[in-house]
Amino acid sequence: MATITTPDGTEIFYKDWGTGTPVVFSHGWPLSSDDWDTQMLFFLQQGFRVIAHDRRGHGRSTQTPDGHDMDHYADDLAALTAHLDLQGAVHVGHSTGGGEVVHYIARHGASRVAKAVLISAVPPLMVQTDANPGGLPKKVFDDLQAQLAANRSEFYRALPSGPFYGFNRPGAEPSEAIIANWWRQGMMGSAKAHYDGIVAFSQTDFTEDLRSIAVPVLVMHGDDDQIVPYADSAPLSAELLQNGTLKTYEGFPHGMPTTQADTINADLLDFLRS
Repeated sequence: MATITTPDGTEIFYKDWGTGTPVVFSHGWPLSSDDWDTQMLFFLQQGFRVIAHDRRGHGRSTQTPDGHDMDHYADDLAALTAHLDLQGAVHVGHSTGGGEVVHYIARHGASRVAKAVLISAVPPLMVQTDANPGGLPKKVFDDLQAQLAANRSEFYRALPSGPFYGFNRPGAEPSEAIIANWWRQGMMGSAKAHYDGIVAFSQTDFTEDLRSIAVPVLVMHGDDDQIVPYADSAPLSAELLQNGTLKTYEGFPHGMPTTQADTINADLLDFLRS
């Protein structure tokens, strides 16, 4: 099992397959690198080197009692890219992973980065504030923490069964295998990491991070995202970026890399080859 040890002693599990241009995947909350299986196999077959890690407290990485914030997430990613000595990498982040990618590039620079992709990503800021009136009220995230604390296993069945993949929409055909795989990944991780992570992904303001990024960034988002609402995320991020391109998917849910993998993979491939 491949791991690196960060300066604070945290072991970060990662996968590293293939050769060629490196594509680095950052997963969403509360999942693991396994959530990228479809993308990693696809891009491996297209001749890319594919890399994905389990965020601290998630998957097979150390269940640390603290450090569940965007600074540590970005620093852990930087430690991984330095360990692998990546050059000209394309960073792809889904949901919380999109915040991780943005904060990594802003905090550590783009010397190792060629491009980035934000998919259903949390930037610029999810929580409602005076400066972000279109955000979600803090009570929404307080409720998520309460459900996690009360019965994490039930909570981790309900979320993928409903809004995460849009399986609660009329005419949707829920996939028990997808739901079970989401639950499996979530339950592998630490309840403490996931509890704290809700604050990290909802209250971190990425506005200045986005403004500082000059590499090309593709922002991909479904307009039926029930987890990270479209209007207060993707269009604002694309506008803040120096070289951002917005691609909107009509009717696609938050978990579109899984449910609409063929479409997402094809568009990612076009961007990587452009």
